[in-house]
Amino acid sequence: QVQLVESGGGLVQAGGSLRLSCAASGIITSGNGINAMAWYRQAPGKQRELVATITSGGSTNYADSVKGRFTISGDNAKKMVYLQMNSLKPEDTAVHLCNTIHQGGSRYWGQGTQVTVSS
Repeated sequence: QVQLVESGGGLVQAGGSLRLSCAASGIITSGNGINAMAWYRQAPGKQRELVATITSGGSTNYADSVKGRFTISGDNAKKMVYLQMNSLKPEDTAVHLCNTIHQGGSRYWGQGTQVTVSS
C-alpha cells in the first residue's frame, strides 16, 4: 500500500501564493515504481479536475486555467511532489489532492488539502 499526505493548504487573499507538498510513503518497489505524480482539485458541486502532472522523467503538463501561474515539481528520491501556486484567484478555491500513477496501473490518492482564496 502507498500513502499520500498533502500539506500546505490554507486561506490566502487573491493574488497571493501557496506551496502545496505531497509525500508518498509505503511499499514502493521497482515493481510498482511511480511513473507520474499529479495534483487534482475539486470544488464543491464540481467534478474533480486535473491541475498538473509531472512524470518520473520530469515532463510536466498543466491545465489551461493554471498555466503561467502554477508550477509542479518533484523529488524522485524523496518521493515528494510540490505545487507552487502564484497569482491565486477565488476560482482556485478547492480541495487539492495528490495522485500517484504506478507501473502496472495502480493509482493512489491523498486525503486532500483545502485551498481557499478570498476576493
